[in-house]
Amino acid sequence: MTADTSAGTSAATAAWATHKRSHVGDRVLSALTVAATLIILAMLVVILGDVIIGGARVISWEFVSAAPTKGMTAGGIFPAIFGTVALTLLMTIAAVPAGVATAIYLAEYAPASSRLARAIRVCIANLAGVPSIVFGLFGLGFFISTVGKGIDDVAYGGQATYGKPSLIWAALTLAILTLPVVVVATEEAIRAVPRDVRDASLALGATKLQTVFRVVLPEALGGILTGSILAVSRGAGEVAPILFTGAAYFLPYLPTNLNDPFMSLGYHVYVLATQSPDVDRTKPLLYGTVLVLLSLTFLLNFVAVAIRARTRRRLRASL
Repeated sequence: MTADTSAGTSAATAAWATHKRSHVGDRVLSALTVAATLIILAMLVVILGDVIIGGARVISWEFVSAAPTKGMTAGGIFPAIFGTVALTLLMTIAAVPAGVATAIYLAEYAPASSRLARAIRVCIANLAGVPSIVFGLFGLGFFISTVGKGIDDVAYGGQATYGKPSLIWAALTLAILTLPVVVVATEEAIRAVPRDVRDASLALGATKLQTVFRVVLPEALGGILTGSILAVSRGAGEVAPILFTGAAYFLPYLPTNLNDPFMSLGYHVYVLATQSPDVDRTKPLLYGTVLVLLSLTFLLNFVAVAIRARTRRRLRASL
């Protein structure tokens, strides 16, 4: 009995020690997680606070509605705002339909052993890992020097009309850059739709196409919009891809055609920070431009999130 009692006591002591160590480990992990979160939030507050404090002093109606003057040391940034919005919209129009169509094929139509599907996934993975500057060089070599020059030779007698940096080529370059985000997010959203929903639609006599467009896509719309949000957020602030494909250093007028050059907020920030001959005079403009760029990005995200939330409410109400 004494031996059994001693063994039971030892086992209880060992279990209590293990339980105590696990509690200590949990507390340490929780403390590290909280500390990491606080550090990230503190960095975000510092960055946003610096931008807001520095940019709020120059934000005015004239600043956001006028064109730059005096070599971009005075005036406003409206051409850059207009160019950024136009670029982002064109990029979204080009990237989202192509990305959604690719995801539909991969998730709904491609056989499990399809070599084409495997090749597409490999290409998407490679695109996601390519540096953004490489996309700019690709846009210069393919869209401008090949496609644009070919259009000029056929339709304009060799006159440089589309074979030059312009809004359309910059938007298509950014569309290719953001395509992997749309494809991956959309495919995951489609695969998350329960199989029973598809089977029920097919059992009622619907075709595969009708099932995809009337059942699967509405159910996956929230995830699709999430992917679009991520794509828009990344593309709106990219600078490297548009350096060679359309962004202009100083352009105090708005682009009126797809083959016109344009100003961009991201490129404008780069120029003010690195190319200005008078840093002290352009520093307030730099802060103001960064604040406008952040505000525009947050606004685009907010609109997309609002659309997604409204769509989800409609779907729930229709169930």
